[in-house]
Amino acid sequence: VQLQAFGGGLVQAGGSLRLSCAASGGIFSFSDMGWYRQAPGKQRELVASITSTRSTTYADSTKGRFTISRDNAKNTVYLQMNSLKPEDTAVYYCNLKYARLYDSWGQGTLVTVSS
Repeated sequence: VQLQAFGGGLVQAGGSLRLSCAASGGIFSFSDMGWYRQAPGKQRELVASITSTRSTTYADSTKGRFTISRDNAKNTVYLQMNSLKPEDTAVYYCNLKYARLYDSWGQGTLVTVSS
């Protein structure tokens, strides 16, 4: 399984971005998907996740501002990020988990929020 994330960029505080992550292979619709981020000098952390049955979870820091969604027909997971803050600046990674067979990561996309 290969994952390709894109949509990052530079945005002012209060702005919005939408990240996308496209997956190859035929297991996407059966997989749990997640967005993680890693800021300089910090550990990678979970931002949001969505299961194969579309149950979602969010980090406390992103609740109410970020929305994760998926389009199984396009093998793509999205992260809509609104009301962005400078502390959201990080490299964002998508992750796919399928049973115990796959735990795959995309290459990361940089989000920079200026104050």
